[in-house]
This record gives sequence, structure tokens and C-alpha cells, in this order.
Amino acid sequence: MRLISYNVNGADGWGAVKGDGIVDLGARLKGRYASLREAITADALSVLRDETERASPDIHLDSIRYRIPVPDADKFLCIGVNYANRNEEYKDGSATTPYPSMFFRTRDSLVGHNEPILRPPESDQLDYEGEIALVIGKAGRRIPKDQAAKHIFGLACFNEGTIRDWTRHGKFNVTQGKNFDATGAMGPWLVTADEFADYANLTLSTYVNGERRQHDTTANLMYGFADLIAYVSTFTTLRPGDVISTGTPTGAGVRFNPPIWLKPGDVVAVEAAGIGRLSNPVADEQQRLAH
Repeated sequence: MRLISYNVNGADGWGAVKGDGIVDLGARLKGRYASLREAITADALSVLRDETERASPDIHLDSIRYRIPVPDADKFLCIGVNYANRNEEYKDGSATTPYPSMFFRTRDSLVGHNEPILRPPESDQLDYEGEIALVIGKAGRRIPKDQAAKHIFGLACFNEGTIRDWTRHGKFNVTQGKNFDATGAMGPWLVTADEFADYANLTLSTYVNGERRQHDTTANLMYGFADLIAYVSTFTTLRPGDVISTGTPTGAGVRFNPPIWLKPGDVVAVEAAGIGRLSNPVADEQQRLAH
């Protein structure tokens, strides 16, 4: 199933994609689950599937504004330097570490499909990073690696947008440059885990204005999905709706010589096999003055 959160005529909703429309599960199951995250928490996939199968679409996809799939997720955890050759791409002579690098993102740093990614007035170094994100379905702490797949509810495309010079403001962190409002994206929907035989060889590509800049497969992940869930859940309880973005291949704009930064008018698309295509235009943020 493709499950989606959206806004139509100023009202937020959630549902399932069916053909070129949406079955409005929020309205049809009103009083049971107020959001997709609540349905995930209730382990209600079979209910959502049954309702979708017998219903006709209520809303056309062209009539909505896309939100990120789980707008009220508790945590967005992002993994860095996870595809083979990414460590070498840094050219700093460092060895591959025995543990993944990671950081958190805020909800406000992410937008949905077709919504503009914003270049802030503080920097022109806006960059893209195409990724596959996991959405957690079952809560857990210290999850064994061999049980990790049972905790995945679904997958989504993710653009881990970055303000590069702001990742170098501190000696050991990148948090600032990863959390400017509306610099990343997730969507267009999440695809439930039962649609995938396994996660071992999913292709991932990123395009800027139609030019393919990144292309790889999850077969080349240094830390696979199960590794990440086991590691992350060691220090924090994973909860339904939590998101783990699993890392980006080589080919981000910062690695070109000279670097190629995103600019207003560009369109960035992240495409993953079996998931879909997340597309976002780039625009300048209108500077807001403090009052």
C-alpha cells in the first residue's frame, strides 16, 4: 500500500493512494485513528487495507498539497556516510568507523512532495542528498538485528538537504546545516513493508533538472537497515512513525569541482525502486524579520 498525508482545501488528511486518487481513510475511519501515525501505532494495516480495497477514491492526487508521510513523527534520525566509497569521497584519510555516524532532524526542516525546498538568505550552499527512509511500525529498545525487519512499517524517499557551510560551524557536529527550515523533503508517500521481498538491492537515484547525479543500490550499504535499527535502538526507544534516513550515495553537489549548489528554479528528484519519485523545486526563502 501507498499511504499518504496531505492537505486539501486547508484541511489536513491522510489516506491510501488508489490509482490516481486517494481513499480518505482519515474521514472513513474517523474516531478510530486521527493520523497515519496513530494507525501505525495501532497496528491497523489490515484495517487500512480492507477499507481501501472496498472503497473508491475520494480525492484526486492533483487536488492536494503533499505533506511528509508521517508529519507528527516523534523522531527523524539521519545516517551519514553509509554507502561504499562515501568515506573515500571525503579524501581525509580517515578509516571506515565500526559504527554509523548520525544526527537528528526537526519536522520543520522537511517538506512534502512538490513543495519548494528553500535556500536561506544566510548561505548559497544548498545541497541535495537522495536517500531511502525507513518508517518504524513497532516500538522497541535494543532490538536484535535478526528481529529488526519486523519493526519496519514502510519505506519512503528522502532528500536530506544540507546547508554545507553551516555543517562546519562546530568541530564535531553537522546539526545546524541539516536543520534549516524547509531544506529537505520526504515522500511522496510511504510504501508498506509487505510490498518488498527484501531490502537488499533497492536502487536509488537523484536527479537535478533531469540530470542523474547520484545512483546506487542498497546492496552497497555499509550498515544495512537491520544494522541501523539495532544500533539506533540501543540508545533510544524507536516508536511507531519514527523515521530513519539511511544515507546517501556519492555525487552530492559539494563533491563536484567546483561544487554545484542548488539555486532557485532547480528541480531535485529522488527516485527509489518500488517506492516512487519525490520531486521538489528550489526557491529562495523570504527572510522573516523578528518582531
